[in-house]
Amino acid sequence: MEKEESLQPPPLSLLDRFRGESFTSLYTTTVTVSGGEASHGRASGVARSDDGNLLLDLRLPAALGGPGGGTNPEQLFAAGFAACFHGALSLIVRRERLDVEGISVAVQVAFGRDPVDGGYALVADVRVRLPGVDKVLAEELVRDTERMCPYAKVAREGMHCVVTVSN
Repeated sequence: MEKEESLQPPPLSLLDRFRGESFTSLYTTTVTVSGGEASHGRASGVARSDDGNLLLDLRLPAALGGPGGGTNPEQLFAAGFAACFHGALSLIVRRERLDVEGISVAVQVAFGRDPVDGGYALVADVRVRLPGVDKVLAEELVRDTERMCPYAKVAREGMHCVVTVSN
């Protein structure tokens, strides 16, 4: 049996500034949600990635009147945000030659009613733990991470989104 390669963090070169004239994609993925038993993606859907690595049952949480028992869009968004922010922070901490051991990022996502337009909105609370790092330095590292992390950027500025219909 072949020995599996050990997992490694990405190179610090990912911190280099991009100087292109337009958006340049480095990775693209597609996740498709179908409606499932209730014909409702959020209540009974199935989420599948184009490479097959993601296959999840989606369920409406009990707090929203559903049965629970599966993941939901807020958990998926929180997981993506936390993973991306942690990855960016780890790179920045490594560049500063600090210990990345014990760093954690918890993202709480709340789904609720939006008083601005009467619809719905998400609110994210990001909590970063940098054990053993001076508070002033930790705050500087987190500010640098907020500027680099695309999820933080989306939360702050929004994102380019094109919605199309096909039959």
